Amino acid sequence: MILMMNISLLFLIISNFMMFLSIILSKKSTLDREKCSPFECGFDPKSKTRIPFSLHFFLITIIFLIFDVEIALILPIMLLFKMVNFMTWSGISIFFFMILLIGLYHEWNQNMLNWTY
Repeated sequence: MILMMNISLLFLIISNFMMFLSIILSKKSTLDREKCSPFECGFDPKSKTRIPFSLHFFLITIIFLIFDVEIALILPIMLLFKMVNFMTWSGISIFFFMILLIGLYHEWNQNMLNWTY
């Protein structure tokens, strides 16, 4: 019983020491040059918090996500080529690619693919 209490006390001391050590070592400098510089998306993090967000940056992100998901959906189609009927596979593939091409045409028609305005 006394051994269990000693071990528990030892664990408590070690855990408190580790927490105290991590608090001391993780002190952040407010004058850090990297923290004061603008971030990748182009706004200054130390300025106003309610500045307007760039819609162009948002649309580029959405296009990237669409094409990223597209790759994740194309890979299983290629793997199913030998497992299913060719007519079924080609119908699903053509339908999928037509949806992607219609979406790409819509983005192109709305000038979402232009990098500069």
